Amino acid sequence: MLEFNLTNEGGVEGTYRLLKNITGLWLVQQCKKVFERSGKKIEYAELVRLAKSAPALRSLVDPDDPRFMNPPDMPAAIQEFCRETGQPVPNSQGTLVRCALESLALKYQMVLESLEEVSAKRVEVIHIVGGGSRNALLNQFAADACNRPVMAGPVEATVLGNVLLQARACGEIGSLAELRAVVRNSCDVKAFEPKPAQVQGWIEGRGRFTGLLKTSGRPGA
Repeated sequence: MLEFNLTNEGGVEGTYRLLKNITGLWLVQQCKKVFERSGKKIEYAELVRLAKSAPALRSLVDPDDPRFMNPPDMPAAIQEFCRETGQPVPNSQGTLVRCALESLALKYQMVLESLEEVSAKRVEVIHIVGGGSRNALLNQFAADACNRPVMAGPVEATVLGNVLLQARACGEIGSLAELRAVVRNSCDVKAFEPKPAQVQGWIEGRGRFTGLLKTSGRPGA
């Protein structure tokens, strides 16, 4: 647990989950903020489109590196990391966003491996909930990097959990199993299957990703 920086988080009715926090889409959000300093608003859909057409697995970063916590210029921080680790420096909106998304997918794979080692159980399906589940490109990257199916949704997971637990407290829902069934029957969930043609490229990317973590001094962090 300590080696992988994992913890236990308590849940409803005595449940708990094995937890590992990852920075998430913060890198993309902060890149977008810098991109818009020119005065032109950029939609996330446009950034995803640009990332999709950028070269695959060209540059990678550790999303949890301290330099990405709140830099004044996220694109510059990403470029600095790539420069320091001897990688091609992303120099466009598409390459910067793709770097962030692919790095997140590889971090997911690393954490998944840690969770399986600690629990001695194979995770058959990955669930992505919340706002990030809207990012189809990241969902597909996650499926390919982890070589597991990804189920994306619900989007408003926090709100649903809050409302349904209140309903449970009021006696409107009889059990935790029933509560989960309500979620399943009330939300659209999209499936993303790993693409066999992409798996080898992600395996090679994982090797590079692990190496650059060691270079930056954060192996397995």
